[in-house]
Formats: sequence, C-alpha cells, structure tokens
Amino acid sequence: MLEDASIQQRLLQTTESLIYAGGINATGMDAIVKASGVARKSIYRLYPTKEALVAAALRARDERWMRWFIDGTSSGEPRARLLAIFPLLRSWFESADFRGCAFINAAGETGDPSSEIRAVARLHKQRLLGYLNEITAACGLADAAGVARQLLLLIDGATAVAMVTGQSDAADCAGQTASMLLQTHNAQ
Repeated sequence: MLEDASIQQRLLQTTESLIYAGGINATGMDAIVKASGVARKSIYRLYPTKEALVAAALRARDERWMRWFIDGTSSGEPRARLLAIFPLLRSWFESADFRGCAFINAAGETGDPSSEIRAVARLHKQRLLGYLNEITAACGLADAAGVARQLLLLIDGATAVAMVTGQSDAADCAGQTASMLLQTHNAQ
C-alpha cells in the first residue's frame, strides 16, 4: 500500500510538473509514462482518463500552493497580512519555473466548462477567495466580500501580467493598488 502511495505521488508530481511547464494538450501520456517511470497500465488503473489524472495533479497543486500562500501571509495584523501577499507573489514571479497560474492555464486549455479540470480550477479560486474573505473580514471592512474579490482580481491580474511580460514588478503595482483599496475602505 505504501508503495502504491509513493507511485501515485510520483505520478502526480510528474504530471503536474509536465503540464505546468508545457501545457495539458502538449503533454502526452507517453511523456508522462517516460518521465514518471510508471507503467501506462498502472496509470490507467489509478486514473481512467488523462483528464482524471490532470485533475488529480491540479488538486495536489492546489493543496501545496494554498499551504505556501497561507504560510506566507499568516503573520501580523490583518491589513499587513493582505499587503504581504504581493511581495510573496513577486518572489514566486521571480522563480525560474514560474509559468503563471496553473489553474487559469489549465482552465484555458479545456473547452468544456463542465470538465473536471475546470471544476478543480474553480475550487482553487473559491478557496483563495475564501481565505481572502477571512482576512478582509478580520480587517473590519463593511464590504469585506467585495474587497476580497477585488484582491483576487489584483492577484490574478498581476500573475497574468508577470507571466506574459516576464516582469515581476507587476506584484509591486498590484500591491500599491491593494494598499489604496484598503485605505479607501479604512482597513485596520
């Protein structure tokens, strides 16, 4: 059983890495088999379709990414926690393997809005928004939910700009906008 878990973990990590670097459609099952060292038959025993495998890899990424994001923004007063988001994003944007938001990238590759991959992408954005809601509510904002949505847009916008342009200072610009937004709403 432990060996199966290890194989599954290796398979998910490999799949996530390949699809993040090259995209879902450009990553064939042959590449996943070769890079993971997991037999095709074993893969299909665990995940009956490529979509199911990709969705599972994205769920694993969601867990890891949210843990990283929460750990990087969990210290200090609520306003400081919200503003800590943007230096954290900049460090991500400056990493060698940064390719934008894996969830937006994956959703963009699927034509079917009801696909399992899109569902995982939606769940990730809902989880991120939920976390932002917690912090904006702790700031005592009258429209905490509205401000949380605006912050989500700043995060996703900065991520998209950094990915397309290669300019990590998109995080700084988004952070300045977030600071003005919080000041407008008298965040504490």
